Amino acid sequence: METVLLAGGAGYIGSHTAVELLNSGYEVVVVDNYYNSCPESIKRVEQITGKTVKLYEGDVKDHSIIRTIFKENKIDCVIHFAGLKAVGESVAKPILYYRNNIDTTLTLLECMEEAGVENIIFSSSATVYGEENPVPYNEDMKKGSCTNPYGWTKSMMEQILTDATVANKNLSLVLLRYFNPIGAHESGMIGEDPQGIPNNLMPYVAQVAVGRREQLTIFGNDYPTPDGTCRRDYIHVVDLAKGHVKAVEYALAHKGVEIINLGTGTPYSVTEIVESFEKSTGVEIKHVYGDRRPGDLPESYADADKAWKLLGWKAEKSLEDMCRDTWNWQSKNPNGYEK
Repeated sequence: METVLLAGGAGYIGSHTAVELLNSGYEVVVVDNYYNSCPESIKRVEQITGKTVKLYEGDVKDHSIIRTIFKENKIDCVIHFAGLKAVGESVAKPILYYRNNIDTTLTLLECMEEAGVENIIFSSSATVYGEENPVPYNEDMKKGSCTNPYGWTKSMMEQILTDATVANKNLSLVLLRYFNPIGAHESGMIGEDPQGIPNNLMPYVAQVAVGRREQLTIFGNDYPTPDGTCRRDYIHVVDLAKGHVKAVEYALAHKGVEIINLGTGTPYSVTEIVESFEKSTGVEIKHVYGDRRPGDLPESYADADKAWKLLGWKAEKSLEDMCRDTWNWQSKNPNGYEK
């Protein structure tokens, strides 16, 4: 039975991936410093699956904790989720973002080499396609210019990991470029629990629905799209998590670098998301239109063919599923993981 280390595994995507890995027969080890997560999510992962997760509290930048994990466990594959991810915060605190995100990557690679661990999946982002490429984005496109430090860290981490894999023929690297993960586990026990004011659309919509926020501001309604609001490729987090299980299977059987989009290939506008949420839940979302936000592209969506050809994976859940599961989580946990 293979063991997968989830670096930053107590967060939103990490916790859902832990469920899918455990249900697929893998052992799971998690290391997290709870900067934007909490240990409660892993307790709930254990409740959902009836299986145990070996949990370490520590910073992925810290060589000593990563060495300890590799010494105490036979790790077959690493999934690298450990990174700061708020676009606005990255603009305000670029040094923090470059230090944290790049250091976690270097520490993992150095400790993997010492321990002889040869397989890594990286949690990357569609933001690396930049502004220059036409939609839909496919994996053969050159990376573009990023619009914020968060995006640049993803681009740089991809480069660091790729260079390391080119230099070490034993390494297997899968770069998973996510589009816009939303939704929650159907049990309503785990979901997205951002600290402070949400940076992303769906958790903000959910917090308006549950009464934590007064109203949603939609940034811009004059984009060259059918209804004037930005269009994005939203993917259910459970579909995304299942993509990671397929990526682990692939990494364990191959060497070298592979880039794979995880998206649906279908864009929805901000207005469509709000309307779908209202229809799926029966809850009205008070909203107003504001000015455009710097760096927002009119459209961003995936060409998702490669994931199907290479991994046999495609997104299966609908927008209605995403909205219903988000509300199931938020309504049962109005304050997130707080008791």
